[in-house]
Order: sequence, then structure tokens, then C-alpha cells
Amino acid sequence: MSLRPPPRRHLWLWFVWLTLFYATWTFLITRDQAWLTALAHWPIAVAMAIGSYAAGSTPMGGGTVGFPVLVLFFDQPASLGRDFSFAVQSIGMVSASIFIFARRQPLAWSLLQGAALGTLIGIPLGVLYLAPLIPDLWIKLTFAVIWGSFGILHLYRLNEIAGHHGMTEFDERWDLKVGFSLGLAASLLAVSVTGVGIDMVIYAALVLLCRADLKIAIPTSVVIMAFASAYGVLIKFLSASWQPGVYENWLAAAPIVALGAPLGVFIVEKIGRKPTLLIVATLCVGQLIWTCVEEFHSMGWWGVLIALLCVAACLIGFEKLRRWGSILVREAQQNSPK
Repeated sequence: MSLRPPPRRHLWLWFVWLTLFYATWTFLITRDQAWLTALAHWPIAVAMAIGSYAAGSTPMGGGTVGFPVLVLFFDQPASLGRDFSFAVQSIGMVSASIFIFARRQPLAWSLLQGAALGTLIGIPLGVLYLAPLIPDLWIKLTFAVIWGSFGILHLYRLNEIAGHHGMTEFDERWDLKVGFSLGLAASLLAVSVTGVGIDMVIYAALVLLCRADLKIAIPTSVVIMAFASAYGVLIKFLSASWQPGVYENWLAAAPIVALGAPLGVFIVEKIGRKPTLLIVATLCVGQLIWTCVEEFHSMGWWGVLIALLCVAACLIGFEKLRRWGSILVREAQQNSPK
């Protein structure tokens, strides 16, 4: 798997991006007193100050915070939470990705390229044909199950995941195929429904299958989520299928996440990734519990049981991925020249 960390950094590219973004945002905010609209949505801006930090420092996109805040705190439709995740991540995650590129951080390029190709197919299919068929309750539960299981994985595997160094080298064509398959499935079944998910899937493949260092796995997950979010925004724009309220919340949150996500990339290198991952993992489990409690009247005990079984299925999938990774790593070590 090719890692390409060129030695020179070009942070001026990131400052150019920030200048262009804030100039555009200033133009939008001054039209028709739009600043009043942004001011009225200040709570989402406060929430995304935390969410954007998590987006840059963990494999969990800003929508991981934005979605539950809008849906669980403010009782907004889950479809709004999904579309807001697309919109806000297209700024925050893109800003973090440009920062990553400018700093020349190492990425798992082959897996990333394969995942991007899969996303090109999965996002439009999911957004146009699958997502409109999914009821709001199912969107909430899909989000809760995906991130709840991801949080549980980190609560009992964090020391192992954080202990990896470098990355096991496999055949690049194999990496492309794995990335493509995971990118297609995740963008179709998770991102198009919840607005997040492909970052978690690619990250899981890197740390469990390839035994990748978090310094490689997390930036790679940030970049693929940025690509999926920006592409999702394009598809939503072309299909004119935005949920009402997305733009108003975006106006308030966008200037926060443009700086917050890159700040997460920078700060986490100073304080370490384990504390941040532990806190975010705990929040992910908490939102799973909260969702089940809040929606119990609609789900009943059978619904809660099904949700927990889905979490168990995800955890079993993670463990199978880990065992497969152990086999592949052993084979790679046996085949490597002495």
C-alpha cells in the first residue's frame, strides 16, 4: 500500500482556501440580512465547534455530532440531519483535507483511490433511489447502530488500535479492489442514508485489516469523507432534493467548521489521539442509548432488540475483519524477503 509523504509543506494552499471560503460566506451572510438567520441558529454553531474538532482528529465526521444535535436535541427530521451532515462536512472535512494535503501527511493512497471510485457510483444510486425510501425512524436507527458499534469497538480495542506503527504492505491492486468494494457499499448503504459512514468503514479496514498507524488511518478517513460529502452536495444540488432548513443551519455552522476541523488535525498531534477517541467513542455509545430511549414508543422492545442485534452484527463483522487482517499480515511477513 503506497504511502506518499513528500517532504515539503505548502500551507499557503490552505490559507488560500480559507480566504476564498470566508469571502464567499461573507457575501452570502450580508445578502438580505442573512446574518439574522445565522444568528438565530447559533446553537448548531456551538455544537459544531466540538463536532468539527472531532471531524479532524478522529475517523468520525462532523455529521457524527451535527446529526444527533439536530435530530435528538432539536427534534428535527432525520433527513434534515443527513443533508446537514453532507453540507457542513463539505466545508469542515474539505478544509481539514486541504490542511492534510498541505502538510503532506501520509495517506493510504491505493485504498483511498479505490474507495473514491466506489463512492462515485454509490452516492448517486443511494441519494436518488435508496434514501427516499428510508423512513425517518430507520435513518435514526441506522446512524445510532453504525456509530454505537463503532464506539463500542474503540472502548475495548483502543489500546490495540492505537498501538499500530506504520502499515502492512499489500499488493496495490488488492488495495484498490478492497477500497472500491468498501467505498461502494458504504456510500450506498450508509452515507446516502445518514450522511456519514464511509470514513468509519475505510478507517476500520486500515486499522483492523492493514494494521495501520492512526497517523495514517485517521487522515485517510478524513479525506474520503470530505470527498463523499462534497460529491453528495453536488448530487443533492443537481437533484434539487435538499431538506428545508439545511442552508440556514449551514450558514451558522460553516465558518466554525472551516477552522475547527483543521484545528483538530493539528491539536491531536500535540495531545495524542487516544483521549479524543475515548471521549468520542463514549459519546457514540451514549447516542445509541439515547436514540433507543427516545424512540422506544415507536420501536417497542422488539425494535430495541433488533437494534442491539444489528450492533452485535457490526461488532462480529469488525472482529472477522480483524482476524482476516491477522491472517494477511502473517502471510505478508512470510512472503517478505528476509
